Amino acid sequence: MAAATAVANDIGKSEPQDQNQYLTFMLGKETFAIPILCIKEILEYAAPTDVPMMPTFVRGIVNLRGSVVPVIDLVQRFGRPASATTKKSCIVIVEAQVQESVQVFGVVVDAVNEVLEIPGSDIEAPPSFGSTVRTDFIRGMGKVKDRFVVILNVDAALSVDDMTVIRNVVQVA
Repeated sequence: MAAATAVANDIGKSEPQDQNQYLTFMLGKETFAIPILCIKEILEYAAPTDVPMMPTFVRGIVNLRGSVVPVIDLVQRFGRPASATTKKSCIVIVEAQVQESVQVFGVVVDAVNEVLEIPGSDIEAPPSFGSTVRTDFIRGMGKVKDRFVVILNVDAALSVDDMTVIRNVVQVA
């Protein structure tokens, strides 16, 4: 419990305003958020190029201005069945710290909602149980009006082993 409280306290320390802004999006009926500083851009969904022998949560790769970017299905990454692609589906291009380097990848989301400012004082530590997402994927739980928003830890959303597989695909492509 003390470690969870320390994480919540670290989140709330005097951060610049943009570090309290989060892009919110839907995965199924749940609202998730990613710190806005991790977001590079949002793309209209177009089917990624399939790459054989990848984990099921890797939808494929996209060409982003000449760069190969792996596309991850967050719903499948969280151990759930893939959701259907709709007109609201998007690929959010995100930067994550993987070991000593920054990796760019796309994440498929069901719909992008809005950018919210969530003060550190309204962010609680991840729950220790009862969540449908692995707790190491969660940075915190943001209180927005009368509901909670799951704030993802993008650096931990993929394990080091998974990122190695994805990095090898990018290098081969």
